[in-house]
Amino acid sequence: MRKLIRRSVPAALLVALLAGCSSDSGPDPDPGSDRKGGEGADAAASPAEDTSTSAEKGGTIGAAGSPCALPVTFTLAAKWTAEAVDIDAAADAAPAELARQGPVEMACEIDAKPAGNIGYLRVWTADTGGSTPREVLEAFVAADKTAGDAEYQDTRAGSLPAAEVGYVTTSELLDESKKERALAVATPKGVALIHLGGLDSGEHDAMLPAFELAKKTLRAN
Repeated sequence: MRKLIRRSVPAALLVALLAGCSSDSGPDPDPGSDRKGGEGADAAASPAEDTSTSAEKGGTIGAAGSPCALPVTFTLAAKWTAEAVDIDAAADAAPAELARQGPVEMACEIDAKPAGNIGYLRVWTADTGGSTPREVLEAFVAADKTAGDAEYQDTRAGSLPAAEVGYVTTSELLDESKKERALAVATPKGVALIHLGGLDSGEHDAMLPAFELAKKTLRAN
């Protein structure tokens, strides 16, 4: 069942909306560099950093007949649950706007709560002919006015060329920062971008194995 975007905006995403009310902590204006921002305890981990544990495999998402039909397929971590996001069915403009960031729109939300964590893998898609994964990823991060300390790298997701970024978002309202990570790939059916947030950096780190599992098993659909 596809859920309306009104029901797809959890508390963590609403916190991000509150954080976006502040415009003073935007990203470095040069998204094309490999490293932006300074060092510090809250600086984003390098996208190449290995996780210490591996996620137990669950089902596969992305193919026709799965909860989310996507341009890519990948393996979910065990107990994580997926649900499609229907932006067009949103009753209000504000929740629908939360499901758009830069050139991409949210297509699928994968919830970690059944596995014991607070956070989501979200898959965003776009028909962006001529744009590289790196360009789409940079535009995605630049559209988040709370983002900074972004570190990009070219990599591979499964068999596909990909771009990946680790960064932090800072809420002046809550006076705290947290880690974020995303990767993007181009397919014949458009760009797919997978983003991992989390309630805080601790939850983010605990969920990184699920992100790495998605990256390792990703295939064009």
